[in-house]
Amino acid sequence: MKKLIIAGGSGYLGSAIASYFKNSFDEVVTLSRKRTPSQDNVRTVVWDAKTLTGWEHELEGEAVIINMTGRSVDCRYTSKNKNLILNSRVDSTTILGEAIARCHNPPKVWLNSSTATIYRHSLNKEMTENHGEIGSGFSVDVAKAWEHAFFLSDTPETRKVALRTAIVLGKNGGALQPIKTITQIGLGGKQGSGHQKFSWIHEDDFLRGLEYIINNSDMEGPINIVSPNPSTNVELMELMRSNLNVPFGIPAPKPILEIGAFIIRTETELLLKSRNVIPEKLMKHGFKFEYQNLNQALNNLCT
Repeated sequence: MKKLIIAGGSGYLGSAIASYFKNSFDEVVTLSRKRTPSQDNVRTVVWDAKTLTGWEHELEGEAVIINMTGRSVDCRYTSKNKNLILNSRVDSTTILGEAIARCHNPPKVWLNSSTATIYRHSLNKEMTENHGEIGSGFSVDVAKAWEHAFFLSDTPETRKVALRTAIVLGKNGGALQPIKTITQIGLGGKQGSGHQKFSWIHEDDFLRGLEYIINNSDMEGPINIVSPNPSTNVELMELMRSNLNVPFGIPAPKPILEIGAFIIRTETELLLKSRNVIPEKLMKHGFKFEYQNLNQALNNLCT
């Protein structure tokens, strides 16, 4: 396929996707609210993620579209922020579906971002695509609405995959940077009980996973984009201290986390929910992870 379209392509993962795939497609088009200079075969088309204003013509032809649009969840869950988080995901997905439905030659593949947080808090049961249990609460409601808008769209000629992605660990952005910071200042002890599962994926495997899905036409529906070996919060923080040569880490009980989260305007759910997610579809299909355990991934990313 000749063209890759990345909706929400200006963020950390969108930028990583553009860089990774730019040599695999004739051109890469990022849909963004802000115009940026073209570089190599990557160019930006402005959209508002809500209405059809001309950008939809980019979807015609032998194309792949990856939608990464969505307001960051790293904030306090006020009514205003909840609406922004929900609407940014549902509106962008809905309008992309409308645009694809109008195409004379629609994209062959549509990968839409979702989240592994859709599954319930689980310390013991492993959550797979076929046997995972959907949870409850605001974040889960967002994920369900997001996927509902995606699969509801009438795009019969376009293969669709909902990317139930775990926390992506990378050198240049994402969740690893603040974890490194708190570890380096001596606050890298366990958070809460420390028993909560930590589902993660190395940035390289995330990108390779997308490529694998694009190239295998029988892969569709919800797919868990996670490492096959979830860790725990205790292990995560121990490995961070070891890799960063930090001799100690002060633990943070839940009441302290609540105070800290209020001060820095975020939510403790991001640290305390136990995400015990397994990439059953990818493994059964034969995808090989380069980074199967957390220590291996952190050794690569913290050097």
